[in-house]
Amino acid sequence: MNELLFDRALVARERAHAPYSGFKVGAALRTESGEVYFGANVENVAFPNGWCAETSAIAQMIAGASSAPGRRIAMVCVVADRVDGGIVCTPCGGCRQRLKEFAGPDLVVHCMDPEGKGESFTLGELLPAAFAVERF
Repeated sequence: MNELLFDRALVARERAHAPYSGFKVGAALRTESGEVYFGANVENVAFPNGWCAETSAIAQMIAGASSAPGRRIAMVCVVADRVDGGIVCTPCGGCRQRLKEFAGPDLVVHCMDPEGKGESFTLGELLPAAFAVERF
């Protein structure tokens, strides 16, 4: 697991806007060109108009990267509390599909708790039958 991504995701998690659920999430990604972007979840009282940490990080990447390699995700780290008796928090279905837009099935997604313990998955494991241009 990449220490820099974990640290950035942890910082983003602390800055999350989660006044309704209290469930803070941070995400950081590294592009193929080596740039690092991070984001936090942002809740909205008009549920479901908030957005996820992964979505925030992807938006930062799009705003900051002008080249194709700068818009291809090479690695992701998501930091959140564990759920349902100790299960690591993985990206939601929508975020899995958003990650797929900018990465292949071999993308490594590190899902960590704030103490730095967790599991890693490939995007292919998390989203085995993703919508993709190749499928249409």
